[in-house]
Amino acid sequence: MKVLVTAKRVVDYNVSIRVLSDNSGVDLNNVKMSVNPFDEIAIEEAVRLKEAGTAEEVVVVSVGPTACQEQIRTALALGADRGILIETDEELQPLGIAKVLKAVIDKEAPQLVITGKQAIDGDNSQTGQMLAALTGMPQATFASKIDLSETEATVIREVDGGLETITVKLPAVVTTDLRLNEPRYASLPNIMKAKKKPIDIMTPADLGVDVTPRVKTLKVNPPAERQAGIVVESVEQLVDKLKNEAKVI
Repeated sequence: MKVLVTAKRVVDYNVSIRVLSDNSGVDLNNVKMSVNPFDEIAIEEAVRLKEAGTAEEVVVVSVGPTACQEQIRTALALGADRGILIETDEELQPLGIAKVLKAVIDKEAPQLVITGKQAIDGDNSQTGQMLAALTGMPQATFASKIDLSETEATVIREVDGGLETITVKLPAVVTTDLRLNEPRYASLPNIMKAKKKPIDIMTPADLGVDVTPRVKTLKVNPPAERQAGIVVESVEQLVDKLKNEAKVI
């Protein structure tokens, strides 16, 4: 079984985001970039499937600028076998990414595709669903547990009311939730080995895919600063402020 996973390059979740002075976007100058945390979970799950003998090969794909090779190398150090970079400097949106991934799937023919349920930069949670629609594959989103047989995947997924168990036929698209696993750290020997693992580089044009953005960002504003809280001296003062200032009672 071949498993294909994604590794999106995003601003590290520990970084405080800064907006550009002209409000045209996020300032990425000298900012630490990392693999999208939900994609890290996807990579970990694929590597575990390989370690269990269920998968034979794990292929990691990233779409973006040349610098995305850094995130692919991270995935290779975590246990993926080879990488594919679809290189473009275009502003990427979920539909464009899904079209590129569909073209890669047509070439690679994986039996299972695992992606993060969303990226922490756009928070769209759309790419996996769009990819399933474009490929005609069944989908299982927000997976918190995956069990595979030769022809099917049984997935426990998180829904608003609790947990739902579904079975989908392979090949399928699965998107990962936080509770699926805890990603490992790459060891130094594996980091060194990752430098020798192959990365195929191509462009959307090579795949016959148009990734031109369909949505235009007009303005980016930082969230409003929260006002400092106050300390009240009595229950009566608290009730008075809730009633007359906050207008909540």
